Amino acid sequence: MLNRKHKLTLRAIFARPVQSSIAWKDIEALLVALGAELSEGSGSIVRIALNTRRAVFHRPHPRKEADKGAVKSMQRFLKEAGVKPC
Repeated sequence: MLNRKHKLTLRAIFARPVQSSIAWKDIEALLVALGAELSEGSGSIVRIALNTRRAVFHRPHPRKEADKGAVKSMQRFLKEAGVKPC
């Protein structure tokens, strides 16, 4: 079940034009709420599995917000995993 914050994050990911101000911790919280499994890799790597789809992302650093490229990749991953904007 997605709470209000999760829904806002999901809308931000699918927003046009692509945003670069979404906090990575909010994206991870959304993924967990959607039922994704997250596992740590070396350094800033995080592996994500959701609805038979798998992806590898790098946590942003030193900034805490995902850049536009990461948001586009997350949008594509969520679409492939069957997640639709609410």
